[in-house]
Amino acid sequence: MGSKGSSKSWQWIEVIFRIAQALTQVAVFVLVAHEQRFHAIKHPISLRIYWVVQFVLVFVFCVSGLTRFFSVHQKVDSYMRMDDVFSLIGLPFSLFLLIVASQETSGIIVIREPEDGLDTRAQLDEPIVDDPDMSDYGAANIYSKATWLWMNTVINKGYKNPLKIDDVPSLPADHLAERMSELFESNWPNPGEHTKHAVALTLFKCFWKEIAFTGFLALIKLGVMYVGPVLIQSFVSFTSGMGSSPYEGYYLVLTLLVAKIAEVLSSHHFNFHSQRIGLLIRSTLITGLYRKGLKLSCSSRQNHGVGQIVNYMAVDAQQLGDLMNQLHSIWLMPLQLLAALVLLYLYMGVSTMAALIGIVVILAFVVIRTKKCNVFQYQVMRNRDSRLKAMNEMINNMRVIKFQAWEDYFLQRIQSFRKLEYDWLSKFAYTVAANMTVLWSAPLVLSVLVFGVATWMGVYLDAATVFTATTIMKILQEPIRNFPQSLIQISQAMISLGRLDGYLMSPELDEGAVERVEGCEDDISVEVKQGSFSWEDEATEETLKGLNLQVKKGQLAAIVGTVGSGKSSVLAAILGEMHKTSGKVRVCGSTAYVAQTSWIQNATIQENILFGQPMNTEKYKEVIRVCSLEKDLEIMEFGDQTEIGERGINLSGGQKQRIQLARAIYQDCDVYLLDDIFSAVDAHTGSEIFKECVRGALKDKTILLVTHQVDFLHNADHIFVMRDGMIVQSGKYNELLEAGLDFGALVAAYENSMDLVEMSTQPSDDQSEETPKSPISKSKSLERVKSEKKELKKSESQKGTSKLVEDEERETGRVSLEVYRQYSTEAFGWWGVAAVILVSLFWVASLMGSDYWLAYETSEDHTFTPRLFIFVYAIVGVISCLFVSARALLITFLGLKTAQSFFNQILDSILHAPMSFFDTTPSGRILNRASTDQTNVDLSIPLFLGMTIVMYFNLLSIVVVTCIYAWPTIFLIIPLTWVNLWYRGYYLANSRELTRLSSITKAPVIHHFSETVSGVMTIRCFRRHALFSKQNIDKVNVNLKMDFYTNGANEWLGFRLEFIGSVVLCIATLFMIILPSSIIKPEYVGLSLSYGLPLNGVLFWTIYMTCFVENKMVSVERIKQFITLPSEAAWEIKECLPSPNWPNHGHIELKDLQVRYRSNTPLVLKGITIGIRGGEKIGVVGRTGSGKSTLIQVFFRLVEPCGGKIVIDGVDICKMGLHDLRSRFGIIPQEPVLFQGTVRSNVDPLGLYSEEEIWKSLERCQLKDVVSAKPEKLDAPVADGGENWSVGQRQLMCLGRVMLKKSRILFMDEATASVDSQTDATIQKIIREDFVSCTIITIAHRIPTVMDCDRVLVIDAGWSKEFDTPSRLLERPSLFGALVQEYSNRSSEL
Repeated sequence: MGSKGSSKSWQWIEVIFRIAQALTQVAVFVLVAHEQRFHAIKHPISLRIYWVVQFVLVFVFCVSGLTRFFSVHQKVDSYMRMDDVFSLIGLPFSLFLLIVASQETSGIIVIREPEDGLDTRAQLDEPIVDDPDMSDYGAANIYSKATWLWMNTVINKGYKNPLKIDDVPSLPADHLAERMSELFESNWPNPGEHTKHAVALTLFKCFWKEIAFTGFLALIKLGVMYVGPVLIQSFVSFTSGMGSSPYEGYYLVLTLLVAKIAEVLSSHHFNFHSQRIGLLIRSTLITGLYRKGLKLSCSSRQNHGVGQIVNYMAVDAQQLGDLMNQLHSIWLMPLQLLAALVLLYLYMGVSTMAALIGIVVILAFVVIRTKKCNVFQYQVMRNRDSRLKAMNEMINNMRVIKFQAWEDYFLQRIQSFRKLEYDWLSKFAYTVAANMTVLWSAPLVLSVLVFGVATWMGVYLDAATVFTATTIMKILQEPIRNFPQSLIQISQAMISLGRLDGYLMSPELDEGAVERVEGCEDDISVEVKQGSFSWEDEATEETLKGLNLQVKKGQLAAIVGTVGSGKSSVLAAILGEMHKTSGKVRVCGSTAYVAQTSWIQNATIQENILFGQPMNTEKYKEVIRVCSLEKDLEIMEFGDQTEIGERGINLSGGQKQRIQLARAIYQDCDVYLLDDIFSAVDAHTGSEIFKECVRGALKDKTILLVTHQVDFLHNADHIFVMRDGMIVQSGKYNELLEAGLDFGALVAAYENSMDLVEMSTQPSDDQSEETPKSPISKSKSLERVKSEKKELKKSESQKGTSKLVEDEERETGRVSLEVYRQYSTEAFGWWGVAAVILVSLFWVASLMGSDYWLAYETSEDHTFTPRLFIFVYAIVGVISCLFVSARALLITFLGLKTAQSFFNQILDSILHAPMSFFDTTPSGRILNRASTDQTNVDLSIPLFLGMTIVMYFNLLSIVVVTCIYAWPTIFLIIPLTWVNLWYRGYYLANSRELTRLSSITKAPVIHHFSETVSGVMTIRCFRRHALFSKQNIDKVNVNLKMDFYTNGANEWLGFRLEFIGSVVLCIATLFMIILPSSIIKPEYVGLSLSYGLPLNGVLFWTIYMTCFVENKMVSVERIKQFITLPSEAAWEIKECLPSPNWPNHGHIELKDLQVRYRSNTPLVLKGITIGIRGGEKIGVVGRTGSGKSTLIQVFFRLVEPCGGKIVIDGVDICKMGLHDLRSRFGIIPQEPVLFQGTVRSNVDPLGLYSEEEIWKSLERCQLKDVVSAKPEKLDAPVADGGENWSVGQRQLMCLGRVMLKKSRILFMDEATASVDSQTDATIQKIIREDFVSCTIITIAHRIPTVMDCDRVLVIDAGWSKEFDTPSRLLERPSLFGALVQEYSNRSSEL
């Protein structure tokens, strides 16, 4: 009676407990549902504690239930059984709630309207976003985040139409680049601290919580991974009729299902969160690298080089982001091995020692090979850096390369870098192949060892034991395979961390070097006292010595001197760009800087001038006027909305210079530093600018003007004369003139050149009066304007867009099978493909054969013969190892061959592309193909394509085995396949477009970065750091959101596929239990389960790898786009080879020459007809932008004529090969270009001349003294872009090249624009002596340069207006006369 009563009271307690539990769950549900309403950013602490306690209790119940189930053989109460089942079902949900409890936030993000229009930027610790384009992830609830439901909006959108950039929601607020940038800055070591591994330490401080969370997920994944193999023995025992109860089978299936679901959830959240951290690290590093780029000292910038700095961002930041997936493998691997070996020991006893020895040997081999791999990988990266640097230089200077017909030289140069890279790449790839061979063979080799020792020791082997053991060894394959991969990744990351440490810790500009004062107390605006400066941070020699300089407020101070005397360095020192070794620099107010080499952004003209300032229309119009830009903008189809190409490629030198000047004037600063602003503009424009800008708009400003134009010096309040980095004279014009010395020499040289002009401009008194200011009558100028307007109208009808740089073209939809065919058959056609498939098939077949042999030998109705068993098993193992080796080597060989073939094709295609391609394609876009895409083709695609093929065969073997032995499963396989393909369709449509968008949005980040590094002096001078950092952050955010949603899509697919796969596996297992053992033999249950257990993983990985390969194949598609670029005319035409001494006279005829840059743009040259006799010296003059430089480009056929022809010595040049044509001309281009290397490699890149000849040419071009003073002589280094030589010295070196070439026809485009009058006179004299019998066509802005020409061609707005001798043109009213008059009058006028 008592017991009955007590059981009744227990029942009541049970009922009350159940009711209380139900009410608690309802309360929790209501609470969570209302969190959004109450803007709860975090879950209540009480709720989080409840979830933790609940998990602990449920876990304890599950453990006790499983213990009862496996150990208690008497009948257990049915209530107890029900309780155990409920506990097992509840475990995954409790686990999920535990994960939620461990998260900081509830996932709810509050959007607050900024009060009073103020931008309330979110603080680091509060998840508030001010972005109206709300992130789906940020707004998702816990269930949605757990199952990736938040991806559905994007997935559905992408499935209906190809995704565009705007379709992808923004990043969650706490993932934005600005937040990451602040986080990184706040954790970066203070300037005083000397940390050895600053980057690694800072990243750890930023992300340790996230890393710990992924570690926790990895542990859960590890725990549930071994449940399946342990259950095999129970399943086989149960089907053999040794079960403890008829329900045992159902419990087994249920346990399997719960374990599988827990595995799926933990593994996919581990992947997603690891990739998420990787993404945040990349974002943090890119913004950090960018900020550093704005602070670098000049010598640091030269040491790293633009190409390498870009590589830190593109490659190293990516390496560290990718590391997160592998980071935990390092400590997980020993744990996994330990767990596996303990389990093996339980089943196989002492023979497990064989497995342990085998694993140690395999790991030792792999670790040694991996170390080798790291050395190879480092060398690959180093040589890739060199190759990319050379390619970057080639692409940026393609105009000069085409002028000189040096394509072959650069082809060989880049191929030599590529050969080194390829040699290391081959070593790396074959080492990886050897590792893969060992790893793929590992499970079978270990099985042979373990079973061999077991049979030798007489251990009894049955189906249950054998298949449990093989399954455990298959699981071992993953950690053994991942461990070396993790080692590779970690060592690559260590290399990258070292490189990034080197960059981020490199010396910065000393902000305190220049004392900047806001308001001036005295009237001194710029002052340098006893200043010594060097371009190097560890100064061995000083560039400027003992500098003393004072400029008063509102003064115009000029700095003059010969080439290389240190004029530009003085401006750099005042800006704080040089390393100050001693002295004091003080500047009052804000500074503006106009560089000698123009720095123009790839944006519209208006954006370039505003430079981040708000638009003030009146001020803007005035700036355009004073910089003489009105006429230029009228001619341009889209006015100031015209987009300027990269590095101002579609503007003339003068236009670039004036846009730079306009930018400086619009900023309205106090002190203006102008570096040789008149060199690139004609005399008239120069005078206008001097009057309107220097003496007009800037009349109250303090100006330091570096110039070679002696005629402006009368107007200077103070003049500083430089020589060898010192100020040797200073004072007013007349004082210096009386003192003579350096200044006297400069003025004398100028006056000599002016004498020529004076003589020509004074034929007679009465005539000079007739020469009107503007010699064109009104009617004539009206006519011209009308014809121009007509021309414009014509082009309006074919109007394109104001964009010069078109948006990057991208394919949409799936990567076509054609791309796969091109890739797969590139090396050896279809034979290669067939070989790979056959070898893979044989390998998988041999693996299946070994498992069949196991099942057959261990079946109950078969007599077990140990020796025969192990002999056959070992033979099959050896065959399998041979096939896997052959497969790895074959795929590596084919992959390398294909990569090299693609590289050669794209390089060839780029070199053959017409100049218009480089004018309209940003270099970042081309470099992206050569770096990221080529790397994919080199390494990723062959590796993953090979793995995908194997995955498909593996999947096939699993399906075949499962269907044969659990035949009712066939009915499940069909819907399963359909569901998989259905999901794959949805996923692929999105992931492919997201990958493409990721590539497209990555190029602007790189391009903006390299543009910034190039123009950093200008950006720093105008204090535009914040604006440029903001632009960088915006571009990074756009790129990262693509990657974030790509990762989301991967896990969205993976979770669904693996979940369905797990359910199908459990149903198949159910069939094996339900069907009588006469139909399914127990040993085949073991075989089916050892194949079926990895089904969910293999299924997901097969689909994922297919998609991954397809995404990587986008690289092949992008490379193919550039392999099929339209080509310029042939370099050599066999039928039309010129005679060896052509051109022998140098006669030139232009017949109705018409030129336009692109089919939809107006004519630039509008029908020029002239004849030039051999040996004549022709000067070409005209206003800036009139078409002078275009004329030279047509001679070299950089732009092909669209009408008319050019005949030289009886040969129509349009019918010749381009190299035959270009190699016979000499040219000194407008912008002096030097390549990284030595003086020798710059003067004689092709190595055609002797040392003696080179010295002779250097002597002729006034550089012998400078070069011989350097310790390395002809091997003296030339930095990237010739940065360690002054612009004038670069110009002289280009002259040296021409001297060596001794061409019959010479073109000079502003050849002496960057040198002083003295050097100019010397050069003109040398040219007259050295090229006495040559035809010379000179474009000049300095009138004296063309005064002694035989004839002068005046080009105006694309028409040839005048062509006659200078004296004749001056005898009558002419455009030329007006130009000369302006030039000779301007000093007196000014």
